[in-house]
Parts: sequence; C-alpha cells; structure tokens
Amino acid sequence: MEEARIPNDATYSPIALTDVIVAAPLLSRVLLGATLPGRVVQAAALGVYAASALQDWVARQGVRKIDFLEVFGADVHHLREMPRAGREAEVRLLAERVNDGYTADRIPREQLAEEVDRCLTDFIASLTGQRVVTSTQLRSYGLAQVIFPFALGACDVLSGDIAIFKDTGVFEPHVIAHELCHRKGYYKELEAQVLAYLSLVGSGDPVLMQAALCERLHRDIRVLADEDDDRFRHLIDWAGLRPELADEFLKLRPGRGPISGPISAAMRALYDERMRLTGQNGISDYDLGFTNFLYTYEEGRPVPAGAP
Repeated sequence: MEEARIPNDATYSPIALTDVIVAAPLLSRVLLGATLPGRVVQAAALGVYAASALQDWVARQGVRKIDFLEVFGADVHHLREMPRAGREAEVRLLAERVNDGYTADRIPREQLAEEVDRCLTDFIASLTGQRVVTSTQLRSYGLAQVIFPFALGACDVLSGDIAIFKDTGVFEPHVIAHELCHRKGYYKELEAQVLAYLSLVGSGDPVLMQAALCERLHRDIRVLADEDDDRFRHLIDWAGLRPELADEFLKLRPGRGPISGPISAAMRALYDERMRLTGQNGISDYDLGFTNFLYTYEEGRPVPAGAP
C-alpha cells in the first residue's frame, strides 16, 4: 500500500521547542538577570522548529485526505440535528453498552499511543488507500495547558508536538487518537473527533472500544446538560452508569472556583472564536457537531452538498 511518511522531528526533542521559544528569554531573565542567553537559546530552538515544521509541511503535501462529505455523507457544514428524544435514547443505550463491556484494564501511555496510532493509521488507510505514518511521541506538559486550562490535550499543527495534560482514565485512548489525527493532517476538531471514534470503536480492543463509546456518551450528556454542572451530574445518575464509570465522567467536569471559572470561560470564548475563524462551527464541534455527525452518518441520509 502507498505510504506517506511525516518525520515529526520536533516531537523527539526532550523539551517542546515551542515552550523553549516562549519561555527561554523569561527564564534567563529570572535566573541570570539577563535576556541575552535566553534569546540565543530561543533563536536556536526557533531554527530547529522552523526546519522541522517545513520538512513536515512538505511531507504533508503528499497526504491523500478524506473527503468527509463524500465518504460519510456529512462534514463540518453538513449535519442533521439529532432530536432530543433520540439523544436521550442514545444516552441510555450507550450507558448500557459501556456498563456491560466495562474493563478496568489500563495500557501504559507509551504503548497505548502506539496501539492507538496503529488503529488510526489502518482506519484512514482503509478509506484512502494510503498509510500516513507519523511519530507516536507524546508529552505530559505544554504551555498550552496554562493558556487553555479546560483542554485535555493539545497538538501544535506545525511541528506535530502533542501534550496530554492529565490522566483521563477510560477516555485516554480517545484523547490520544484525537490529537494524533491532528498530527496526520486533520486539523478540524470535528474531523479529529470522528476519525478517533470510528477507528477505536471498530478496533476490537475492549480498552479502545470503551474509550470511544464513553467519549460519545460524554458528548451526548454535555449537549443535554447545556453547560449546567448540576444538570450534568443529574444526567450521569439518570443514565445509570456503574460507579467506576460515573466517577470517570465526573472527573472531567470539576467544580468551577471563583477565579478558575471566569478565566476558563474567557479562554473558552477565545478558543471558540479561533475555531470559527478557521472554518469550523466553534467549540460545539467537540460535542454537538460530533454527535450530530455520527447521527447523520448512521442514519444513512446524507445532507445534500448544496444544503446550508
């Protein structure tokens, strides 16, 4: 089978080059009382970063991308709205599935990244006839964690650098798969959600399938809760999730403090606007768009290309 290989050299650096570029002058000033050493380090890191990003950009020109509307009958701008009653029924069905198939098994993150990448690469190749080979390196910290405290992970689309910010339990395979989609050239959040879900749910691996189904269930509940924390918790109880899974879902929605709440809300609004400027529907693509996409695809009634 044809293969497109993206080097992702920056992902093998001991420290994220973007963090070095941003932080070196500041740390130099704090530690040494001078910015020159930091600027020298910054310039060196910028040179390596730019070379790696350019090399990856050239390699990505040979990637055969999926036409989502043609393949699935839906894309970012062509979605059918799932009726509320249908969404509530789906929550019940998904809760039953994840309860019945629950596994407490965990895969070490390094090994998990390799397994998830294999599933994702195979799934994309089944649609395009091309294997997109990328790095499976992950980081556990990045400055984006400070800027976007609500995020679970982030991918620098230029260098392919990925950071997973926290242990997300049963959701972790999907979080990793989502970020690896970006590394393979699928920058829209809805597309990354869909490819991650479809590749994992059909993997045959109980841990990966559980992650995909829990992600879908979580996003359905988020839509029904409409940003109301109390309603979110009520829906977790109403769905009848087993205690182990209920705890995992609630960990993703910690209470908002007097300072962290407003800061997170402000940064979410900023991120929402950034998404809209890049041809997406906004932050709702993570949950409303994602679940409406799957509804449209599974209903088998594609939205006409000319429809709004």
